[in-house]
Amino acid sequence: MTAERVLRLLALLQRRASWTATELAAELHVTDRSIRRDVERLRSLGYPVHATGGVGGGYQLGAGTRLPPLLLDDEEAIATAVSLRLASAGTVAGAGEAALRALAKLDQVMPPRLRAEVRAVHGATETLIGPGVEIDADVLMTLARACRDAVRVRFLYSDTERTVEPVRLVTTGRRWYLMAWDADRDDWRTFRLDRMRTVEATTWRFRPREHPDPAAFVQRAVAEAPYRHVARVRLRAAAQEVRERVPPQVGRVEDDGDGWCVLVAAADRLDVIAVHVARLGYEAQVLDPPELRTAATELASRLAALAG
Repeated sequence: MTAERVLRLLALLQRRASWTATELAAELHVTDRSIRRDVERLRSLGYPVHATGGVGGGYQLGAGTRLPPLLLDDEEAIATAVSLRLASAGTVAGAGEAALRALAKLDQVMPPRLRAEVRAVHGATETLIGPGVEIDADVLMTLARACRDAVRVRFLYSDTERTVEPVRLVTTGRRWYLMAWDADRDDWRTFRLDRMRTVEATTWRFRPREHPDPAAFVQRAVAEAPYRHVARVRLRAAAQEVRERVPPQVGRVEDDGDGWCVLVAAADRLDVIAVHVARLGYEAQVLDPPELRTAATELASRLAALAG
């Protein structure tokens, strides 16, 4: 009974900034003396409960050296889960991954009846967050837990069943990708989440293996691998400046020193790459392929004729 009362006391202290001992005693139906003992128990567990005297004084839960577990009622849990689902598909840099991790933790302990409430609210909500591809939050949750727990995942991809060992989820801001070891093809692969069907985690645990950097691997896969031509162009500009103008799914930027960087971009046609480089407006030098120079010359002739 005492342990339950201490948890209820912690929940009350999290609900608002300050409580008097009399208010807490009334909420918990105990004496002021019991409140003082329970406060001491919280302090012994590492919760920084501050006490102030005088008129307007009372108990306040302070900031400690680590974040204490939050106690949420049903309404708060539903609101938090819905907000995290929306944030996981948002456009704020880094927020999507953090929201997904938090949602995975919350979903693990949430009762089934509350999960149904969250899905109902999410299903009745539309968002105007840009041109990104919408991903089922349940798919995100399943894959995030599988990455965390190192268990194999099965799903349909282009109507083919795949069994993989998931490593990391990567988002470009518009799409989500899974980097995983493909057990059937014995190699690393990248999968678009919006193309996955019937995703399910198995009970087969695997030993994590050495793997490439997930962000770099996915970037190469989406920006270079699908295309006929891959070009390297040297630009007179700082690498970070170019990265701010070139989305990661469009090109990869490498620092080349002395105020130069190298843009690696791909397309099915070389004149498309020439147009993108020209639009950046920097002094440029073609490193490879040599055919890009020819494509740029022909493009310049067509533009000159158009201008004339």
